[in-house]
Amino acid sequence: MDAFTTLTAVAVPIDVDNVDNDQHIPARLMRKPRIGKAYGGYWFHDQRFNEDGSEMPDFVLNKPGFRDARIVVAAKNYACGSSRLGAVYVHYDYGIRAVIAVSFGDVFYNNCFKNGILPVRLDEATVARLRRELHAQPGTTIALDLPQQTVTGPDGTVYPFDIDAFGKRCLLQGLSDIKLTLEQEPRIKAFEDKHRQQMSWLFQTAPQEGAK
Repeated sequence: MDAFTTLTAVAVPIDVDNVDNDQHIPARLMRKPRIGKAYGGYWFHDQRFNEDGSEMPDFVLNKPGFRDARIVVAAKNYACGSSRLGAVYVHYDYGIRAVIAVSFGDVFYNNCFKNGILPVRLDEATVARLRRELHAQPGTTIALDLPQQTVTGPDGTVYPFDIDAFGKRCLLQGLSDIKLTLEQEPRIKAFEDKHRQQMSWLFQTAPQEGAK
């Protein structure tokens, strides 16, 4: 997993409350293999594309100023509903590295920390202000500083945010669940060695029937 420290990038506004995970990636697409960045093409699939695969020009991600977005500024209860990990994958594979919202679905929020995406909670008035600024000037950027825990809006206003200390550490150090486990490898090995010594009979190979 990539570490996250700071990011200045184009941000895309998503104004609707309660954007559920079936909108992020329809269930029928969850069967697709995740090869390379393939899941990026599934993000908001049914809102982005017509049945023939052509783009819906009115959808925000299909507008020129927002195509290269790496930050999302959403509304309330973002990524709610079914607890599918694919909802995080589609963001990451598209190129999204941070999501700012009033609130999140709990599973999505926690999975972001495990997959290199920074989820930021800000108050409703602030998030609405950021979205208005983005709509007024498509293609403008927002800056995030995880060590300092700040968001800098398009107009230069700085907003502090709170974040769980453990989640912050995981992002700063690029620690996935596997890497976190491997941090304990010396202790795991010491336990296994001791276990083998104390209960050596468990590790003895049984003689094969008929062996002399």
